[in-house]
Amino acid sequence: MNELLKNLTEAVGVSGAEQDVRRLIRDLIAGHVDEWHIDTLGNLIALKKGTGASDLRVLVDAHMDEVGLMITGFDSNGTLKFDTVGGFDDRTLLGKVVQVGQDKVIGVIGGRPVHLSTAAQRNTVVKVEAMRIDIGAKTKESAESKVRLGDRAAFVTTYEELGPTAVAKAFDNRAGCAALIEILQARPYPFDLYAAFTVQEEVGLRGAQVAAFSIDADVALVLECTPAYDLPNKNDVSPNVALGKGPSIYVMDSGTVQDPRLVRHILQTAVAHKIPYQIRQPGGGGTNTAAIQRARKAIPAATIAVPGRYAHTPAMMISLEDYTHVVKLAQLVLQNLTPDIINRSK
Repeated sequence: MNELLKNLTEAVGVSGAEQDVRRLIRDLIAGHVDEWHIDTLGNLIALKKGTGASDLRVLVDAHMDEVGLMITGFDSNGTLKFDTVGGFDDRTLLGKVVQVGQDKVIGVIGGRPVHLSTAAQRNTVVKVEAMRIDIGAKTKESAESKVRLGDRAAFVTTYEELGPTAVAKAFDNRAGCAALIEILQARPYPFDLYAAFTVQEEVGLRGAQVAAFSIDADVALVLECTPAYDLPNKNDVSPNVALGKGPSIYVMDSGTVQDPRLVRHILQTAVAHKIPYQIRQPGGGGTNTAAIQRARKAIPAATIAVPGRYAHTPAMMISLEDYTHVVKLAQLVLQNLTPDIINRSK
């Protein structure tokens, strides 16, 4: 059992309320870094000093937050109105168990029962505004005594390993956080490494924008969990990436063209060390790279990601071997990163 992935994914950290995850990560890295602090927005920034062989200032980012829900109102019958925090497919929500607020009040997302629905209603996706969270309260006043407006709700999903794969909530992006923790727990790198465990990625890359500006790095690497659409489908659409085929390397998404010099370095490193990899299908989606790349005078940046099925749902699936390869590849990319690789004069 990978205890690091289990503990990180089972922790709650919906965008804007990442404090539980932040405390957990802080305790895991404190003995492996030279400095750490929490900035005004809530990013956890750590410095691992290098050997002095290189004067590069390197940032590695992984966002802590997960998609979830926010309480927006109370009905007279004690059920909770809510809205989504981050991108969702409404079809994934009905019947799911959630934990609400700091007290982790348990509730169930409900809607009109199927046996009370018309044929037309059964053939229509139930929208979020028609759903409620039922916490067992019988009145509005009872619900208000347990939950507050603005409280976040996260899914209740136990981490499970299914042979070569693992299932959990929030692999996006606790898989990236776990990889960054392992990077910090390894021996020092040639340069000073700044680790940014960032907040609010799912609602607009906000934490990364702040962290990148304050750190002012020469180069950045973003660790993520990217959607894998690799199951058969009737249209035989080419998959984005697939489980079990190695780390996903970005070249372009909706917000960035990844730095070609860094992408080349990543690919050459993977080939040299016989690490399997796959190119993420260009276009769509996005990562903190978009915010980091545009900070200050611009920062060369690239993304390495763990492929994950069923992104932005209560249960994602990853390959444990892919995760291990992401950690290994990222460490080797950093160990062999030199100023010449990002030299724009060439």
